[in-house]
Amino acid sequence: MLSSLAARRRFSDLSEQEILALAISSEEDDGHIYRSYAQRLRADYPATAAVFDGMAIEEDGHRQQLIDLHRSRFGEVIPLIRREHVAGFYARRPVWLMENLSLETIRAEAAAMETQAEAFYLRAAQSSSDAATRRLLGDLAAAEAGHHKSAKDLEKKHLSGDERNEEDLGARRQFILTWVQPGLAGLMDGSVSTLAPIFATAFATQDTWTTFLVGTAASVGAGISMGFTEAAHDDGVLSGRGSPWKRGLASGVMTTLGGMGHALPYLIPDFWTATAIAMVVVFVELWAIAWIQNRYMETPFLRAALQVVLGGALVFAAGALIGGG
Repeated sequence: MLSSLAARRRFSDLSEQEILALAISSEEDDGHIYRSYAQRLRADYPATAAVFDGMAIEEDGHRQQLIDLHRSRFGEVIPLIRREHVAGFYARRPVWLMENLSLETIRAEAAAMETQAEAFYLRAAQSSSDAATRRLLGDLAAAEAGHHKSAKDLEKKHLSGDERNEEDLGARRQFILTWVQPGLAGLMDGSVSTLAPIFATAFATQDTWTTFLVGTAASVGAGISMGFTEAAHDDGVLSGRGSPWKRGLASGVMTTLGGMGHALPYLIPDFWTATAIAMVVVFVELWAIAWIQNRYMETPFLRAALQVVLGGALVFAAGALIGGG
């Protein structure tokens, strides 16, 4: 790592030819990123994919202009220099990470790419004492600023208000199917199903440490079970619910959190204090579940609250009666 950092050049040490070469490679990389975005989105969001196709063509045009300028000033051989060779140069997110990016995040990434490039060239131009270098960097900044207008024009051409709304609704639906729905199921299972064993243990033993251990075991065990069940029962290909591993992760983690919420108070040595806090936590968990159902699943709030709170109260009562008996 240290040797890699030491091998990087400072931007102030680059010659004008190297700066031009860096701009050429950067435009090439950005064009590749835009094409990758388009490929990733084409099946589900064709209008946005068309925008990125157009932006990639714009990058190709700017790269060719830079190559022509290099050819006229320095000849045919372009030095091999890339972003990672220059200390402090703006970085790009690796393309292979885009599988985990939402539609809106990809759009924001594209806007940030142009903004970063423009801001970098402007700052570099201001810090340069050489007139020719300042002019060159200023031209590059102007080119990047021009990309913003081109992107807006492409959006108007390919992405109407109705198309954008339709794509946004599709992205929201996919987010709900992949993350919210399994996560909500896990939170409900973890919050409700662990009430009986935790409070039965609490009232039967009145030992906070034992209650905490039982609660932790029940929460972690339920989380593992729910996670693997969610991942195994639907591969997402026909249902369109997304990656089974993402859904399994959401379900498993939220199940564990749901149970641990009212197990953690039993780290407090005093039994009645721990129990009172645990009951407050249960109340908050159940109302949070009702809110999520209303917010994302469009379940009427009163109906969701009645179902969740009534169900939780019955399970809690069962655990308390069994443990107290």
